[in-house]
Amino acid sequence: MTEKLNGLLKEALSELSKASAKEAVLLIKAKYLGRKGEIPSLLKEMGALPPEGRKQAGEAINRAKDRLEEEVEKALSSFQEREKEEKLRKERVDITLPGRRIPPGGKHPVTQIMNEVEEIFYGLGFDIEEGPEVELDYYNFEALNLPKDHPARDMQDTFYINEEVLLRTHTSPVQIRVMEKKRPPLRVIAPGTVYRRDSDITHTPMFHQVEGFMVDKGVTFSNLKGVLTLFLHKLFGEDTGIRFRPSFFPFTEPSAEIDIRCVICGGKGCRVCKGSGWLEILGAGMIHPGVFRAVNYDTEEYSGFAFGLGIERIAMLKFGIDDLRLFFENDLRFLRQF
Repeated sequence: MTEKLNGLLKEALSELSKASAKEAVLLIKAKYLGRKGEIPSLLKEMGALPPEGRKQAGEAINRAKDRLEEEVEKALSSFQEREKEEKLRKERVDITLPGRRIPPGGKHPVTQIMNEVEEIFYGLGFDIEEGPEVELDYYNFEALNLPKDHPARDMQDTFYINEEVLLRTHTSPVQIRVMEKKRPPLRVIAPGTVYRRDSDITHTPMFHQVEGFMVDKGVTFSNLKGVLTLFLHKLFGEDTGIRFRPSFFPFTEPSAEIDIRCVICGGKGCRVCKGSGWLEILGAGMIHPGVFRAVNYDTEEYSGFAFGLGIERIAMLKFGIDDLRLFFENDLRFLRQF
C-alpha cells in the first residue's frame, strides 16, 4: 500500500511539473483526487488490511492527498497569475501617448450668416426679439394689413394647422407682438425660422428670415435707405453697388425691393443674375398706417420702416452656392468647407 501510494504521488507530482496550462492541472487533479481518482480509490483497498494497519494507511493516504492538493493549488495559482499578467500586458495603456482628439465642429453656413447679420444690426443699435413659429392667423396676416380675402395671401403657400393657426410664413408677426407690448422709439430685428409650401433648388419648405423695423417720430424713407445701405456695405463690401426699385407689399407703403450688383459677375451679366447684372436681396418699405392702427399707434405722431431678408439667399451669394437644398442635406463633405 505504501509503495503504491508513494508511486502515485511521485507520478502525480511529475505530471504537475510538466503541465503547461491550467486545464492540464485540472485534468491531473481529477485523475488523482477526483471521486473516482487514483488516491481516493486506495481507500477501498483498506478493507484487506489488518485492523492495526488501517489507521496508518488512512493517515498516509490523507497526507498524500493533502500534499497533492497543495501542489495543485500552487500550480493553479501560478497559471492564474500568468494569465493576469498576460491580460494586463495586452491591455496596458501607455499614458505618455497623445490622446485621440475629437475633431472640432464648425458653425453651419446659415448660422454664420445669421450671426453676422445680427452683429451688424446690433452694432447699429437694434435689439433682437423672437416669437413663436406656430402662429395665429391674426399676427401672421390680419394685423399686417392682410385680411382674410387678400390676394397676397396666395403668394405665401401657407402651412395651415386649422383656420386660425398656422406655421408662420415670415418673422413679421414678431413686429406686431413687440409693438403691442412696447411704445416707440423702437429698433428691432427678429431672426428666425419660417415655413412655406415650396421646394426646389432655390426654395425649401423651411428657411430662415430676419425681419427688422424702426419706429419713432420723424422716421423717413431716407432713414430706411441709410440703414440698409450701411448694412449691405458691411455685409458685402463697401464697393458693392446698391439700387432701390419701387415694389408692393401689403404691410408697407411706399415699398421697395433692394438689389445689389451681382457678386458673381461684378455686374457684367451671368446665369445667376440672368444677365441683368443685379441680384434682388431684400424687400422693405415704410410701415403701412393699417399696421400702426392694429397696434394702436398714432399715425400722426409716429412713422417707421420695416424690411425682411432671407438668410439662405445671402449665404448662397456670399459662399457661391447654387442649390439651396445643400444647406439641409447634412452632407459633411459640404459642411466641412465652412
